[in-house]
Order: sequence, then C-alpha cells, then structure tokens
Amino acid sequence: MTIPACGLGTFRLKDDVVIQSVKTALALGYRAIDTAQIYDNEAAIGQALAESGIPRASLYLTTKIWTENLSAEKLIPSLKESLAKLGTDYVDLTLIHWPSPENKVAVSEYMAALLEAKQQGLTREIGVSNFTIALMAQAIAAVGADQIATNQIELSPYLQNRNVADWARAHGIHITSYMTLAYGKALQDETIQRIARKHNATPAQVILSWAMGEGYAVIPSSTKRENLACNLLAREVQLDQDDRVAIAALDRHDRLVSPDSLAPVWDQ
Repeated sequence: MTIPACGLGTFRLKDDVVIQSVKTALALGYRAIDTAQIYDNEAAIGQALAESGIPRASLYLTTKIWTENLSAEKLIPSLKESLAKLGTDYVDLTLIHWPSPENKVAVSEYMAALLEAKQQGLTREIGVSNFTIALMAQAIAAVGADQIATNQIELSPYLQNRNVADWARAHGIHITSYMTLAYGKALQDETIQRIARKHNATPAQVILSWAMGEGYAVIPSSTKRENLACNLLAREVQLDQDDRVAIAALDRHDRLVSPDSLAPVWDQ
C-alpha cells in the first residue's frame, strides 16, 4: 500500500458542500479522500462516494480517531461507526488525529488498539497525526516503525518542519502535509508568485508541487471546480533546484494550527 501523493482534504466542509466537493473531485480524477471523526462529514462523504459509482477498490479513504475515542475500549467501536457512516467495510488509512491531551491515554494503549483494528481488517494501514519526534518514538516503541504509514502534520513553505520530517524519513515514516497553502497566505508570497510565473503555473500548484517533490503527500481542499482541477495538475509542475532553494528560504516556523487543549510541545 502506498499513500497517494495528492488527495482531497475535507476539513470544515459539511453536508451538501462536502458532497459536491467530493463528487467534483472524483469526476476530475481524485481517488484519495481525507476525513476525520471530528469533521462531522463522514456520512455525507459516504453518500457522495455511493452516488459517484466509483468502485470502492479504486478509492483511498482516510479517517482519523478523535481524542475522546482513544481508549482501548472506545477506539475500535468508534472506527466501526465511522465505517458505517462512510458506507464501507474498511478504510485504507486510519490515523490518531491528535495525541491524547495530557497523555490521559498512553500512546502504547491507543497504538495497540489501532494495530488491532488493522488486524481485524477494519483499516488497511495505520498512522498518526500531529505527532512530535518524541511521540513518534513512543509510537514506534508500541507497534514498530513498519506499522506507521504516515505522520500527518502541518507543513507549508512557512512551516517546513524539517526536524520532524527528517526524523520521520530516517525512521521510514512517510509525511502527509496539511495546511500546505498556509490558509492561502503563502499564495500571496512574492517568491511563490515569481516561481509560478516562471512555470506558467498557479501559486497553489507551485506549493503543492514543492511539497510532493519533497516526498510528502498533500490533501488540499476546495469547493471550486477550477481550484480542484488546478490542484490535481500540480503533479505535472516540475520545479528546479533554484526554485527549491528559494522556497526553502521562506521557512519562518509560522505555525497556524496549535489548539491549546490539544497541541503537544512542538519540535522547533
């Protein structure tokens, strides 16, 4: 199993909005859809998938276990509920959405439960999200690095998270980038716009191409057909070394997602 390089994110999209976004994306050629229990859109996505007529085997579905469901007795039942909403017998990837606040549930407990879900066939692969180096090390100690398909983290030209990404790569853990466009802030960057003009591409395509070129998977979201189509075409944009050096220089450790109740002590 390999995580598709470019998928559709669905954060903050609900009801008819997410149904239309997913249907449009699938019509354009997307086959990877990323959701989460806390997004409250799994049932709507399930409806969109059913109505699309695309065979389940052609899709790559990701969901994430919310913090309230991390205990050994809750994790698998909550995942089964997610599967029912999505209208499928399995998901391709299940992630721990955030580490347990204040370590109320030990990493070893929820990673073992997640591995059990995989062994039961409820999910093809398992992984983590928003994990620091220390937390990744605990996850590896619990289930082995070969069981951790990805760490989904905030990563953009303004937050390149090199220490985490490099550590993960050294231990065989793939990185999935979320918030890759930095809430759209990076689209306005003069360096990004200059590179976009050079390649006759959009700023979003440049950023997504950069991230995929670094070996990361990306999951941008959009409700607009034009943007969905352009984002998918980012795979065809070929940046050169000068472009990569210029984008590397944009890193300013500008983190946008760090909720007080959830965020671990981030690596710098």
